[in-house]
Amino acid sequence: MKKIIAAFDGLKYQETTAEYAIQLAKQSHTHLVGIFLDDMIYHSYRFADLIVDNKVSEEKLNELNEKDTTARKQSIHLFKSACEAAGIEFSIHHKKNVAVKDLLHESIYADMLIIGKRENFTVYHDKFPSDFLSDVLADVQCPVIVVPEKYKPCQSLIFLYDGDPSSVYAIKMFCYNLAVWHHLPAKVLSVKPLEESSHLPDNNLMKEFMKRHFPEAEYIILKGEPENTILAYLQQQPADALVVLGAYRRSRISRWFRQSMADMLMKNTNLPLFIAHNK
Repeated sequence: MKKIIAAFDGLKYQETTAEYAIQLAKQSHTHLVGIFLDDMIYHSYRFADLIVDNKVSEEKLNELNEKDTTARKQSIHLFKSACEAAGIEFSIHHKKNVAVKDLLHESIYADMLIIGKRENFTVYHDKFPSDFLSDVLADVQCPVIVVPEKYKPCQSLIFLYDGDPSSVYAIKMFCYNLAVWHHLPAKVLSVKPLEESSHLPDNNLMKEFMKRHFPEAEYIILKGEPENTILAYLQQQPADALVVLGAYRRSRISRWFRQSMADMLMKNTNLPLFIAHNK
């Protein structure tokens, strides 16, 4: 039995994350752990909300903290009730330190993480994807499924493949972790420059590997600039397709100059993404 963890902000409970995690755990007979992250400095209120008569009100602070405590307890209750109704094996970890560090540490001991693409752990306006999610995806120690805001049961698979070891590694991790979905129709999507041939990179080796996992896989080779061509193709796919892609990891400096493929797909599609990168 594998162990899946699902990350939640107790102040902004994402029911969709729970739906994806619970349904996957039920289908694969997997143990599910709900990770509820508080973070010591994260609250639902802003500093300005504490000002009464031009000074910080201790009474207001206590009132708002109590409201946050109640909201977090309610989130845990909702998750627990949903797991019990589904009849799955589950447990709950309630973390109260630094959200990013806590989640990354939990990922060391997990087979897979499920997280909503809108998680940000802040009450302030944040870019999308948030710094929180970018930091998690850059250093996570297990494969991740980043889920959209609306739940759709997965009905097909799209593997992004460019011949790089990282793209093959992501497919391997998917095969090892999600054998329950091996019956789904699968496509292997590659994009090549206009001046190159239309042959699949490492054609024989790749097809030999895929034949053992997805013998009926369809191979699609498009021509053009990879990011835009892949995005245009995926935007035409149904919302019940899951996309599998490789390396996300970049240095902080390089992220300033070129967004990752995962960032672009999170921003411009509503498809769940399975992301795995080898260190």
